[in-house]
Amino acid sequence: MTTLIEAPPSDADGLLPSKKKSSGGGLGTYILIRFFLIIPTIFILVTLVFFLMRVIGDPITAAQGGRLPPEALAQRIHDAGYDRPILIQYLEYVGQVATGNFGTTITDRRPVVEMLATFGAATLELAINALIVALLVGIPLGLIAAYKRDKAPDAVLRFFAILCYATPVFFAGLLMKLTFSVWLGWLPVAGRASTRTELAMGSLAAPTGIYWLDALRSGNMAALGDIGAHSILPAVTLGLLTAGVFLRLVRTNVIGTLGKDYVEAGRSRGVSNFRLVTKHAYKPALIPIITVMGLQIALLLGGAVLTESTFEWKGLGYQLVQYLNSRDFVAVQGIVVLLAVIVAITNFIVDVVAALIDPRVRY
Repeated sequence: MTTLIEAPPSDADGLLPSKKKSSGGGLGTYILIRFFLIIPTIFILVTLVFFLMRVIGDPITAAQGGRLPPEALAQRIHDAGYDRPILIQYLEYVGQVATGNFGTTITDRRPVVEMLATFGAATLELAINALIVALLVGIPLGLIAAYKRDKAPDAVLRFFAILCYATPVFFAGLLMKLTFSVWLGWLPVAGRASTRTELAMGSLAAPTGIYWLDALRSGNMAALGDIGAHSILPAVTLGLLTAGVFLRLVRTNVIGTLGKDYVEAGRSRGVSNFRLVTKHAYKPALIPIITVMGLQIALLLGGAVLTESTFEWKGLGYQLVQYLNSRDFVAVQGIVVLLAVIVAITNFIVDVVAALIDPRVRY
């Protein structure tokens, strides 16, 4: 007697439930998650700045202590609410920040939002100029270093990259001023523009605060030239800090891409190494540049504090030093929070762009 054993159904029979292949998180979900991560990031930084500023006492005593009689000092502390429990002050401050109210500076009694709008445009202008310098210097030199790998130009460029991001910004700025302003007399030594140009930019209707943009809008080419001359040294000083990072990244990734199979196939067909670098290898090598761009923006903003102080570029970094010297913690909190928001939003934009270019980022 023969016993028939029925074989289990197979996928080919169409009887088993199909297994869905995991395709990773969608782009929309990734963007949504990254966007909502901005909120806790800013909240944590606001909290840290608030409590660290309160370690040495209230801002009124820090800024005005020794300048006012004890009775007047106590009255000002009471009027400002700094004699209340620290937790109550914190909750009130967070509530104000959530509504866009950063308070009033202690030293010059002006709204912090007004101060941020006035000086924030100058820092933004410097950061844009420095980023342009970093891209124009770092990417082409990185390609050259990869093309001349392990040769004399490659060694020189690698040394140049190390020199760029290892040299303190203030020291590089002083050397730039000494060489090109004092010795050679080619460029202005400090400031965003000459007095005449600053007056012209201040008299414009609805100015953006970014001088070169306002000069282009008004068609004032003489002012544009003056602004450009004043921008060169600060932009180069700060831009070279990031250019060294870009140079190393591009070199490393182009060399890695040159070892890929499709590049080897092109080389076997007689395609020149120069064409392989400039036409096939450099585009994939730019993806890491985009992904680290957010970190470099934070580096630029950090370096702007020293650069603005060195060149008397009156932006947020310059004002931050002034307010720290005056111990105006209300103004310092506003500046730090704004810089944190800029960095967080920039990182979000960079992450979205990187995800659009390279789907592996979100998987």
